[in-house]
Amino acid sequence: MPKVPEQADQRHGDGPVRDRPYHSSMDPLPPLDEAAVRDALRGVVDPELGDNIVDLGMVDGVEVRPGGGVMVRVALTTPSCPLRGQIKAEVMARVGAVPGVSAVDVVTSTMAPGQKAALMARARWKAQERAPKTTVPARARVIAVSSGKGGVGKSSVSVNLAAGLAARGYIVGVLDADIAGFSVPRMLGVSGQLEATRDADDPERKLIRPLVRPIGSGEVRVVSMGFLAGEDDAVMWRGLMLNRAVQHFLEDVAWGDIDYLVVDMPPGTGDIQMGLARMLPSAEVLVVTTPGQTAQKVAARAATMARKSYLRVVGVVENMSAFMCSHGERYELFGHGGDLRLAREIGAPLLASLPLEPAVARGGDIGEPAALERDSQAGIAFAGLVEAILERCPVLQMTSCSARVLEALGALERATAPAAPAG
Repeated sequence: MPKVPEQADQRHGDGPVRDRPYHSSMDPLPPLDEAAVRDALRGVVDPELGDNIVDLGMVDGVEVRPGGGVMVRVALTTPSCPLRGQIKAEVMARVGAVPGVSAVDVVTSTMAPGQKAALMARARWKAQERAPKTTVPARARVIAVSSGKGGVGKSSVSVNLAAGLAARGYIVGVLDADIAGFSVPRMLGVSGQLEATRDADDPERKLIRPLVRPIGSGEVRVVSMGFLAGEDDAVMWRGLMLNRAVQHFLEDVAWGDIDYLVVDMPPGTGDIQMGLARMLPSAEVLVVTTPGQTAQKVAARAATMARKSYLRVVGVVENMSAFMCSHGERYELFGHGGDLRLAREIGAPLLASLPLEPAVARGGDIGEPAALERDSQAGIAFAGLVEAILERCPVLQMTSCSARVLEALGALERATAPAAPAG
């Protein structure tokens, strides 16, 4: 393919930017059509988004002119796109190499808001298709406990949900994804240091072993930054570092044959949330809110982000719904109705309304989740949440055809892996 130098922009007021045509030396010219040009354009990949400009919707039009001239209209995300020159040069090179093309004219413009939204949706989908391999088993149900803001009790819901599932006999992984704001170790009463041992299937690789707490006939397997940093230490990392830590916990932890992975998400809709959607595309989001309308509106953003990332929103939990005093009076200290408003707004069911009860805070401080106090108001409410999760997210049974194929492929990979060198 001939190397095509990047052409200087020729500006005409506020009009589109054009390149000087690139002329090929092919003669005679074979028949040429738009389909051939678009096929060639699929070889032009946006290096930031990792997909070709045709599937990303960046090709606004192709015009094949008499004599083999071709004009390509390319819509860029911003007027000052730093990749504009690179993309134009690639378009000219790819189209210029198509048999029958005698000249290439490239016109760039800026995407409309609708085009840009469609492009980002496509980019998120492609990112999920390239999801890295994790150590979370295919059969495990991943529940990401999320909200758009802090202070609504995501960690409390995560810990009590995990403890309630374990009490029913399930093996539950707990990933404290709030790297800088970790609190799960204290709330679950688990302490110690994470250690790595050699992977039985790959002796050259070491895997982190979660810390384990038996609960009833089940157990929780916990991984948190709190096992690597002191409880009073400040983790002062930027977003990419925080996301890399979560990726490390998903790729390099020996979770084993867990039934559920409960992920205590940090507040907001930032790097960690986007990274988790890419790494665990089968995750399901449990949105936590409090009764007030402000919390409800912010929590809705978490649901919006989940759906834009192609994750299922499993339901809504209202935390701190009301305080019940000893004589039976109900006090709605933070308002009421936010749970149903949010559920209606995001089109997801309300799974539980959890009371404001001192036992929840006390259990979090001493490492004894209130979900294990089955006769308390909080214990009864958490039991209802566990039932709702078991109903809406039942454990996957590896008995289907596709499940057996997954197991067979995993066994084949282990059997055909090169043996470790002796000594």
